[in-house]
Order: sequence, then structure tokens, then C-alpha cells
Amino acid sequence: MSLSTQFLTMITMIAGGFYLGLIQDTFRRFSAYWKDRRIMTYLMEVCFWLTQTMLLFYILFRINGGELRFYIIAACLLGFTFYQAVAANIYKKLLEYLIHIAANIYRFIENVVQALIISPIKWVVKLVYAIVLWLIKIIGTILLFILTVIITPFKWFFQLIYRLLPEKIQLYIFKVAGFYSTMKNICIKVMKYVKFKRR
Repeated sequence: MSLSTQFLTMITMIAGGFYLGLIQDTFRRFSAYWKDRRIMTYLMEVCFWLTQTMLLFYILFRINGGELRFYIIAACLLGFTFYQAVAANIYKKLLEYLIHIAANIYRFIENVVQALIISPIKWVVKLVYAIVLWLIKIIGTILLFILTVIITPFKWFFQLIYRLLPEKIQLYIFKVAGFYSTMKNICIKVMKYVKFKRR
């Protein structure tokens, strides 16, 4: 490995150590969202360190063919230490500021979507629902009126015939009507009981 390659490797590993400190603080900042889930915490930790290790090794492979020596590890630790000593506090404040800006942008977009899309759609749906119910009510009233107009003459006619029938036949018809009414009520109760049991 030539001297220029070694020098480039050292500079790159110092930058890699600096990046590792930076990305670790970023990861630690967001790990609070899943810290209560133990399995999720272990999974995220393993995935994070595997990803960063593979990334640094890939960079090393592109520079010197993947030769790993002691001074390379020392350079990486130097970059990480330099980040902790010089840039950690500044980056954490900057990260909090960026998160605050991103949260405000998200809330703004959410409010705009709520006001311009979701609320009008809800209003239109409620309006259509109210109109449909009103139309059903009007149509039902009209149909009920028409049905009443049609049935009323037949009702009068059968009442007249019923009054002209002998008393025994009237009593028999009354009993039959009472029987059918009782059976209807029993069926309704049975259906309600069956529905209740299914729940």
C-alpha cells in the first residue's frame, strides 16, 4: 500500500469516526421512541451497528482494498474522539433545532390538509347523508300517503262486509286474527332472542 493510499485511508477513517459519532447521537436521539419495547430496541441496535460497520468497511474497501490495520482503527477512534470533544454539543443543539423545524412543517402541512381536504370532504359527506335521509323521509311519506289512499277504500269495504256477517263468523274471524297476531309476536321475540345469543 503506497504512502498516498495510507494517508487517504487515515483521513477517510478519521472522517468515518467523526461520522460514526454524529450518526450515533442521531440514533440515540430517536431511540427514545422505541425504548419501551425491548425487542424493538435490540433489533434497532443490531441493525444500526451492522449497517454502520458495513458502511465503514465498504468505504475502506474502496480506498485500500479492505486492508484493516491498527492505525486505521486508531484513526477511526481519533475521529470519534474529535467529534465528542469538539462537535457533539453543537450537533445535538443543531439536531434539536432541525427536529423542531421539521415538526412545525409537519404540523403546518397536517393543518393545511385538514382544512383544505379532510374537513371539506367530511362536510360534503355529512351534507349528502342529510340530503339522502331527507329524500328517503319525503319518499317514505309520499308512499305511505299513496298506500293509505289505496288501502282505505278496501278497509272500509271489508269493515262493512264484516259488520254484515253473522256473529259466529265475526267471532271466528276475530279469533283467527288474534291467533295470527300472537304467532307474529312470538316469532319476533324468538328472532330477537336468537340475535342476542349470536352476539
